[in-house]
Amino acid sequence: MKYATLPIILKDIKILLIGGGKVALQKAKVLVRNKIDFKCISNDYIAEFKAISVEKITKYFTIEDINSYSVVIDATGSDDVMKQILEHKKCNNFLYNCVDVPDVCDFFFAALIEHGALKVAVSSAGASPTLAQSVRDKIARMLPRGLEELTNQLQTKRDIGLIDIKEAKKQTSKMLGKVTLVGCGTGDVDLLTIKAYKSIQNADVVFIDHLISKEIIEIIPTNTMKISVGKKKGAHSVKQETINEMLIEYASKGFDIARLKAGDPYIFGRGAEEAQALMEQNIRVDVIPGISSAIAGPLSAGIAPTARGYATNLSIVSAHLAGDSINTQWIDLLKMKNHTTIVLMGLSRADEIVQAALEAGADGSLPTAIISNASRPNQKRIITTLEQLPYAAKDAPKPGIIVFGDVVNLHKILPQYECETETFNEKTA
Repeated sequence: MKYATLPIILKDIKILLIGGGKVALQKAKVLVRNKIDFKCISNDYIAEFKAISVEKITKYFTIEDINSYSVVIDATGSDDVMKQILEHKKCNNFLYNCVDVPDVCDFFFAALIEHGALKVAVSSAGASPTLAQSVRDKIARMLPRGLEELTNQLQTKRDIGLIDIKEAKKQTSKMLGKVTLVGCGTGDVDLLTIKAYKSIQNADVVFIDHLISKEIIEIIPTNTMKISVGKKKGAHSVKQETINEMLIEYASKGFDIARLKAGDPYIFGRGAEEAQALMEQNIRVDVIPGISSAIAGPLSAGIAPTARGYATNLSIVSAHLAGDSINTQWIDLLKMKNHTTIVLMGLSRADEIVQAALEAGADGSLPTAIISNASRPNQKRIITTLEQLPYAAKDAPKPGIIVFGDVVNLHKILPQYECETETFNEKTA
């Protein structure tokens, strides 16, 4: 470290800014934003200075101009001006900053983040302003909106003697906390969005669903806190209400949380419930979309859900309702011509689906596909019919989706991920 420095905050200071060029303009803008009392002296000003609301004295600088100022900023770039000021300092007390000449400076400007009275200063002690600015910008992206308002509220309370440190800390931590619902898709780490990857990498705490793949879990930094909240069918390890409470608890402590959810958070993923619970507690929430198995599954199996000539409509439904009851309100979709129906969470209800479909008058020979572990190395595709679905679903790996419609026949001609393929018909059944 070249200089021994201590960042401090100066209050009610009077500054003289010498110079009227681009460098001086940049310093003037900082001073104006921070409501600092200062004057400018220069024999000439660039046009942009007209917008700066400050007293501008147009004259050549003389050493007498420094009198009565406690801080002098030299943005002239002139060696002669610098020498005059340094000589004057020998007998006079004031703080001097000569832009881009750190060896003669009494202080350095920090890279500032400004939220009203709340200021975050980043300094490299003159070693690299670019580094300080980059770190400043990174921190600024992480800080929430509303800090200025909170600062003003706390100032008002302090002014009337209402100082509650615990409450102030609680309010601040809650504002700084954030939850990102991260759609992790089908489990292929290469299919994560860049934003999802960054969120996982930068989180303080990661909440992990049961269906999150080992590949994605492996990209979580080793020093990141990991909390498993997966819910298996028939063995719910953590209730949804408890998950909501845990997210609120950790976010209220100021943690940056990545909540990893299989597929897309808002497609049968209960992400909306989590987002609503958090927002009701005034906790910041971000949602990152993921590729649902309803979209990636058919694609990886060589099935185009809306291929021209095969299907003009697409429906995505869930066979599962709250309380482990079955949803059959969508069954009539199976009778529609040129229609593709994709069913999530339906493998374990295959018998009931087929019974309801045949009773409703659906064609038992309707092309049907089961795609398990879509896009993963152990992906499996089973081609069958509506009537034969219960036999095909019996030993199909989970998780899996069911695709109904003529588009299933496209598996014979379209590209697909390498996977195990099985055809289920009356003979094999």
